[in-house]
Amino acid sequence: MKKMTLMLALALGTMSAAQAANTYQISKEWTFTHSGSGYLAEIPAYDAITNTLWVAGVKGVDVLNATTGSFLQHIDTSAYGSINSVSIKNGLAAFAIENNTRTNAGIVQLYDTSSKSLAAGTHTFNVGALPDMVTFTPDGSKILVANEGTPSTYGTRIGSTIPRNYNPAVNDPQGSVTVIDVASRSVAATATFNGVPTSGTHIRTNTGMNFEPEYIAVSPDGSKAYVTLQEANAIGILDLNTNTFTNVVGLGVKDFSKPGNSIDPLNDGNINFISANVKGLYMPDGIAAYSAGGQTYLVTANEGDFREDDGDRSAASSLGATGVLANIRVSNTDSSPGDLYAAGARSFSIRDANGALVYDSGDILDKEAAARGIYDDGRSRDKGVEPEGVELFELAGRTIAAVGLERTTSGAIALFDITDPTKVSFIDMIVSAGDLAPEGLVAFEFGGKSYLAFANEGSNTTTLYSISAVPEPTSAAMLGLGVLALSALRRRQK
Repeated sequence: MKKMTLMLALALGTMSAAQAANTYQISKEWTFTHSGSGYLAEIPAYDAITNTLWVAGVKGVDVLNATTGSFLQHIDTSAYGSINSVSIKNGLAAFAIENNTRTNAGIVQLYDTSSKSLAAGTHTFNVGALPDMVTFTPDGSKILVANEGTPSTYGTRIGSTIPRNYNPAVNDPQGSVTVIDVASRSVAATATFNGVPTSGTHIRTNTGMNFEPEYIAVSPDGSKAYVTLQEANAIGILDLNTNTFTNVVGLGVKDFSKPGNSIDPLNDGNINFISANVKGLYMPDGIAAYSAGGQTYLVTANEGDFREDDGDRSAASSLGATGVLANIRVSNTDSSPGDLYAAGARSFSIRDANGALVYDSGDILDKEAAARGIYDDGRSRDKGVEPEGVELFELAGRTIAAVGLERTTSGAIALFDITDPTKVSFIDMIVSAGDLAPEGLVAFEFGGKSYLAFANEGSNTTTLYSISAVPEPTSAAMLGLGVLALSALRRRQK
């Protein structure tokens, strides 16, 4: 077990009384290595009743003791299909399972977390094709399922125009969100995007596929859900009073030529961040919601994603780009010569409840990974560190965002203080030796302590860290010592 004591020093000129410098103690508690044919650790969920972690991994769920990391039970779901997600509330675990023929309807199954078996009463529900993510509303009254509905074969290209356009796919299941009423154990609604108005900019609709829901966040009051439509570069807003989508918001683009937004566009063995004449489509994967100042805010991990067959992806050289930009991979449905659009923003963002951008982390994630020697230069022309998942938790009265980075040479989770969405501060980056490609994260409290667990797809591991914060005096002298301590600890951190 390795303990890291992280000193965060904030400048007095930008710090409120509530933002006094803290000593953050972050300790790796355990790592569990999963095994079994076809199992691949992806999404963890925590059950407070039994103090267990349930880790979904394609062929089933591994249940672990959250305190010790010891293996308790494997729940095999392969007879029903591939499990993509798990969520737990009030002793019920909801599994999202895609059909073996993924363009057919999938299912959600409910398990009792105490018996680790199918729940009493109605426990299986038909949902849309390829249910990719499942979550409960904060009060546990509803289960929401993002049905991605990915086609097996995409639409064909129309002519030879640039930007490209594609016909609709012949068999493209409709993307939707299924709403399950927990009390009546019934499907209350299936919300689709037919006729839903749009706003914002740069919604991708010419890619040979429909809107594909990826991830869901629910507002703290349970009135709305926010659904990432990753490949479309948009978020759908779902009214949970009517169970209908009210808007699809295009998320716009990020300008990598602006200060603080630099990227490394070359995977040439050298890490060189430059202001590049390229724009990034945000295309978020994970999303979370929280309240600040009485308002709802959305936190997104801006991974970026093309079609599974990469038909909408090209090297910029095919659009006339030369030099350092020649090999960067861009969207051929958005880009034209001299006007390049890459997938992903290499960042995490905060938006208001209408989708308007409030904060973006710029180039912090890529540069911090490089500073720790874990930046994967082989991904430079694609999407950098690829922020994938995000989890929010409270610590010493602050709201902390944990952002998982899928493409680093060692498992990495970036921590930010987002208590005030207009004054975000970087805390530090957990570099977890032995882990690779964190997919899902979950934070929880037990025994008066805060914990963060993450499942790592690349290493097939699940790891738990404890995190605590101790307020420090805010004198200039102590802040100076904190800066020195932070520098020394970063040099020692592995």
